Amino acid sequence: MKHRLVVLVSLSVLTLLALPGGPAFAHHSATATYIQEKTVKIDGTLKEFVWRNPHSFMKVQAPDEKGEMQTWVIETAAAAVFAEQGVSTNTLRPGDHVIVTGVPGRIAEDHRLLLQTVERPSDGFKYQGPAAALQ
Repeated sequence: MKHRLVVLVSLSVLTLLALPGGPAFAHHSATATYIQEKTVKIDGTLKEFVWRNPHSFMKVQAPDEKGEMQTWVIETAAAAVFAEQGVSTNTLRPGDHVIVTGVPGRIAEDHRLLLQTVERPSDGFKYQGPAAALQ
């Protein structure tokens, strides 16, 4: 009887260890993180463009709704998606004046957006991001 119990417990533990971890493969929901029904527009200076997968990010220095300067974190497409659409690591550079529209994060104090569009008025560059498909 004890031998069966040891074998059963051992097999159970081995089975659990062999299963892939759910959270390791999970992906967040845009609706859980962002307010889909609202759009925010900011006009500011690109401070950083973080080119990576699964999502790239931009940091933009721009005023909030109260006129106070904030660093906005804008979630964008994956580097692979940018590359497929002709955007490279040099397309957007720190110091560029950009106008960004996006859906805001659920925590207003985070100054976070999911990108709808980014425009650079100096040369007419415009890119539609992941949130543009949600509208």
